[in-house]
Amino acid sequence: MTYVRGSDGVRIHYQITGRPGAPPILFVQGLGVDKNGWNLQRLASATRYQAVALDNRGSGRSDKPHGDYSLEQMADDAIAVLDDANIETAHVVGASMGGAICQILAVKYPSRIRSLTLACTAGRNHPWREELLASWRDAVLEKGVGSMANDAARWMIGPRSFRRILPAVGWLGPLALRRPAHAIAAQCDAIIEAGKQHQELADQLVDIAVPTLVIVGNQDILTPRGDSEDLVALIPTAELVVISGAAHGFVIEHASTFNRELLDFLGRAETAYQNQVDAQAADQDRVAG
Repeated sequence: MTYVRGSDGVRIHYQITGRPGAPPILFVQGLGVDKNGWNLQRLASATRYQAVALDNRGSGRSDKPHGDYSLEQMADDAIAVLDDANIETAHVVGASMGGAICQILAVKYPSRIRSLTLACTAGRNHPWREELLASWRDAVLEKGVGSMANDAARWMIGPRSFRRILPAVGWLGPLALRRPAHAIAAQCDAIIEAGKQHQELADQLVDIAVPTLVIVGNQDILTPRGDSEDLVALIPTAELVVISGAAHGFVIEHASTFNRELLDFLGRAETAYQNQVDAQAADQDRVAG
């Protein structure tokens, strides 16, 4: 097991798979989900990339401290993982809460990012979504994680796939009954608090210069298409992809389509990154000469 300690001493678990020495991808998951939520993407990218998947604090094998969490601290945890893995720059992929964390990564640590993929996520919280997250928090604290399982599943899985996907929800995220209630509640509060700082983040998203893919399912009711369109309007380098028939959990529900779009984007982004590196090296050679 590979662990690194965050700035406050919390242990963060991560795993590296794929081709050693290949371009790195940092995968960051959402509310309650551990690194296994990226298994289908790690498998699809294994021959071309080196995948780094972490468990956010409060999830998986990472520590689950009592007290407040913040998305900014989770972004710092992700940088601690890259540092521990001796990775200077990486393509960064985030889903849902992980997408919000990756937005913070891109504005706080721009020199560490080769490209940015924001899946089923948002840059702000609508009042109804704050109320929903607060209701999930209250439910898990009062009645346990199982009390929110069916409600959360219906927000995340498309109606056509619900019966097919539901047996697997034990490892899909907030439905995972082994997650301690206080950790799920703390992550819910972290999302709510981050949403209150939307304008500050939005003012910085306009400075993102790396290639950015914003991808959403047209049946997503938790982070609807409008949230992705807002992000594309803010980020100058962003392109929008909409997956037909997909709901919030499309990284699993429609994994083949998502993987195809993701790998196509990463291929273009990596080419752009290498061209930039080559151009910088050429400039340095001219100056030295």
